[in-house]
Amino acid sequence: MSEKTPVTQAIRILRQHGVAYVECLYAYEEKGGTAVSAQALGVSEHQVIKTLIMEDEKKQPMIVLMHGDCEVSTKNLARHLKVKHIVPCQPEVANRHSGYVVGGTSPFGTKRAMPVYMQESIADLGLIYINGGKRGFLVRLEAKEAIRVLQPVLLDMANPHEMAKNTGSD
Repeated sequence: MSEKTPVTQAIRILRQHGVAYVECLYAYEEKGGTAVSAQALGVSEHQVIKTLIMEDEKKQPMIVLMHGDCEVSTKNLARHLKVKHIVPCQPEVANRHSGYVVGGTSPFGTKRAMPVYMQESIADLGLIYINGGKRGFLVRLEAKEAIRVLQPVLLDMANPHEMAKNTGSD
């Protein structure tokens, strides 16, 4: 694409931390999710990491990072965090916490500091694609660099059936 890539708060944070990244623009589709971005960029949806803003029963927000082709087991996450339940934030609440518009939410440079929880198997990937802070804009970077900057808690919170299906194991 010849479109100029945006300089978002996420990009500013990556630059500030000296992270090597590649900007990847694609045609955003409403409700298309990671399947659309993976197909547009010609990469595995497993490498496309979705950024979800969730909250516990006390309305405490958190960032949850998951493989694009997997679902978060909110039960597993709640158990790990020793809370009663965790639910996705409503879009307007997520936007308020992150400073980004849903569909363009990046874990980097959020408006509000929130704990970050990452599916532990993401750490095993080399390159990942993660939102750059705008719809239709991902950045490709090393998983270890995302971990260095975000300092996430690594947990196994994927729906077990999803992980078995996506890794080819049972």
